[in-house]
Amino acid sequence: MHNLHRSLLSLLLASTLLAGCKSADRIMFQTPSQRLSSQLPPLEIEVDNGALMQTEGALPEDPMRVFRQEVSQNLIEPADSARFGYAKLLVTQAEVKRTGKFFQGVQLLTMMVPSLLGVPVEYYRTGLKAEVQILNARSEVIGSYVGTGRSKVRVAMYHGYSQANAPRLADVQALRLALDQIRPQLEASADTLRQQLLAAGPLETTPDGTGSGQ
Repeated sequence: MHNLHRSLLSLLLASTLLAGCKSADRIMFQTPSQRLSSQLPPLEIEVDNGALMQTEGALPEDPMRVFRQEVSQNLIEPADSARFGYAKLLVTQAEVKRTGKFFQGVQLLTMMVPSLLGVPVEYYRTGLKAEVQILNARSEVIGSYVGTGRSKVRVAMYHGYSQANAPRLADVQALRLALDQIRPQLEASADTLRQQLLAAGPLETTPDGTGSGQ
């Protein structure tokens, strides 16, 4: 009976912890407004999730959503019917670690009472390496840029996130940090990239209305 009581109480406290966590939705896909000084012409967007498919956090569509927002908000001119090449994201490395076993031990020994005071339950850490390639209409790579991102997301009440949202948020934040490293590299070569993309001309339009390399 005593064990059952402990189990029920622990479950109640765990439910309270998850209910009291911060919402990840508001920051999951926030994109900083840092537009290139020389905007690239409109581009098709491609994503290869690569190593991120091996983690348990990000959803398959998350990298495309993050990269599409980055490209449309910061890298290219407002799109019309013509596209002058491709912006391609490749996630080449991704590793997730869960840390904070000490905190978990304390929580279990005290029936998760410290969580009500804001003590973390654990941390999700994602280390990620990403590459952005710019290709012209002939599918030739004219620029390649690499960035790394390392995120740390706590599972905690009030000032942390739920165990359901934390791993996804850790993956998305790591990707965002990698893109933050890549953006200044693109800024440094934006003029050259723009000239090369325009010189190669627009993508050929296929019967279904999509672009196609020559």
